[in-house]
Amino acid sequence: MAKKDVPPRWDRKMQQRLARGEAAALGELYDRFASLVHGLAHRVLGDERAADGITREVFIHVWEHPDSYDPRQGPLRTWVATLTHRLAVQRLRATETAALAREGSGTTEELEHRVRRASVAARADYIVQSMPVPLRSALERAYFQRRDYRQTAADLGITEDEARRRLRLGLQLLSTAHDTEAPGAPPGYGGAV
Repeated sequence: MAKKDVPPRWDRKMQQRLARGEAAALGELYDRFASLVHGLAHRVLGDERAADGITREVFIHVWEHPDSYDPRQGPLRTWVATLTHRLAVQRLRATETAALAREGSGTTEELEHRVRRASVAARADYIVQSMPVPLRSALERAYFQRRDYRQTAADLGITEDEARRRLRLGLQLLSTAHDTEAPGAPPGYGGAV
């Protein structure tokens, strides 16, 4: 296996500890990823209580099925995010379908459009949270502070060329939110909605 294909050591160790049933490992995993899981679930569902439920479901699944994570397929963070995304989209579809049947207004196409929009927004959030700090800092300045590349370069103390490169790369990464695969997920972890 090439050096680049070796999963991070922490991911492998965590998977092994979970497989052995170490409760402390679950606590450590929760501390590390709970805000990511809850944030993604909330972004898809738009409901605090539903996001709390998905957060519980994700960590229950991880605890009960630690061997379903394969470190060779990608980072543990991506696997947890993909699991969260899948469960949240399933919940959204179920609740929206029930509402559609109950109220009789709307179409299945509208339902799928809402699910797709929520799914893309969640993937975009995940991409921004996961990108390297230099790229995220440049994008945040450009978007939230409405800074151009020259102002961003001055703010960050980098060259204008470097600012343009960071903004371009950050936007390229962000544009993948519309892809049918989860961001950064290997093919086996597909995050199709």
